Amino acid sequence: MKRCLQLAANGLPTAMPNPSVGAIIVHNDMIIGEGYTSAYGGNHAEVNAVHSVKDKSLLKEATMYVSLEPCSHFGKTPPCSDLIIKHQIPKVVIGTIDPFAKVAGKGIEKLQNAGCEVILNVLKDECIASNKRFFTFHQHKRPYVILKWAETQDGFIDKIRQENDPVQPNWITNKFSRQLVHKWRSEETAILVGTNTAITDNPKLNTRDWHGKNPVRIVLDRSLRIPENYSLFDQTIKTIVLTEVEKASTENLIFETIDFSENLAQQICNVLFQHELQSVIIEGGKQTLQTFMDANLWDEARVFKGNILFQQGIKAPKLTGNSSSEKIILDNSLHIFYND
Repeated sequence: MKRCLQLAANGLPTAMPNPSVGAIIVHNDMIIGEGYTSAYGGNHAEVNAVHSVKDKSLLKEATMYVSLEPCSHFGKTPPCSDLIIKHQIPKVVIGTIDPFAKVAGKGIEKLQNAGCEVILNVLKDECIASNKRFFTFHQHKRPYVILKWAETQDGFIDKIRQENDPVQPNWITNKFSRQLVHKWRSEETAILVGTNTAITDNPKLNTRDWHGKNPVRIVLDRSLRIPENYSLFDQTIKTIVLTEVEKASTENLIFETIDFSENLAQQICNVLFQHELQSVIIEGGKQTLQTFMDANLWDEARVFKGNILFQQGIKAPKLTGNSSSEKIILDNSLHIFYND
C-alpha cells in the first residue's frame, strides 16, 4: 500500500477533479504490474496496472493493491471493478472507501458479489490524506481551503499604501519562494483574493513562473470597485467575481451575487462547491484570510517569513494551537500549519 501511495502522488494534479490512485498487482510476492491515475479523462490506476502486466494469465492468481476503492460506475471511463472481475483477480486490498456517492461502497460490493476477496482500510488515514482535496469536497461539501501569506520579520504582510504608490506588490520573499507559490497554484483548482489586494497589487494570479494549469481566479468585489482594465478581468483565465451587484457574465468572467454581511466564508465555499472547485488557495489580504480563520473554514496555512523589516504596516494574521513544520528557502522560512 505504501507503494500505491507513492504511485498515486504521480497523478496529481493532472487527475483532478478525479482522485489520484495508485495500484499494484502482486503474484508470488513479486510486483508484476503497477499504475496510477492518468490525466483527467484517461485511464484509472487499476486499468494502467492491468495493462502493464505482460502475462495476463497470472492475474487469476494475483492480488491487487489499490489506494482507493475501484469505481463501479460509467464516467469518462468504464468501471474498474468490472475490469478486475473480467480478469478474475481473486483478491483486492483497498486503502479506503471512495466518498463519491456514485461509488461509496458499491465497487466493493460488486467485487464481493463476484467472489473476490476484499480487504479494506489498509493505511486508511494515509490513503485519505493522499486525496485530501477530493475527500474534503465530497464529505464536507466545500473545497479544501489553503491560506497563504508572507510576513516580514517584524510581523507585517504589507505597508500602508499611499494614494500615489505604484500598483504592485510589496515583495517580502525571494524569487525562489515566488516560484514555489506558482507551483502551488498549479496544484489547486482555484485561487482567491480580496478587493484591497486586487486594487493595490493588480495581480495576475497565474502560473507564469511554473509549468502547469492556471487555477480559476476568485475575486471578492462587493461593490465592483476594482478597475475593469486590471489583469483579473482580462478573460485569459476563467474568473469568478463574488459581488452584491448584478452584472452580466461572459464565458470566462462570471459574476456571482452573495450577501457580504454574514457567513461570508461559508457563502464563498458554497459558490466554489457549486462550480465543482475542489480546492482553493487564498492569497489575501488580511481581512479575507481572517474571515476564513474566524469561521474555522480552513484546512492548511502556508506562511512565509522573509528577512526584511517594514517597521510599520498591516499586521499579519495569527494562527494559534496548530502543529507546524518549517523549512528554509534561502533567507526565507516557510511554516505549514494544519487545522486539526
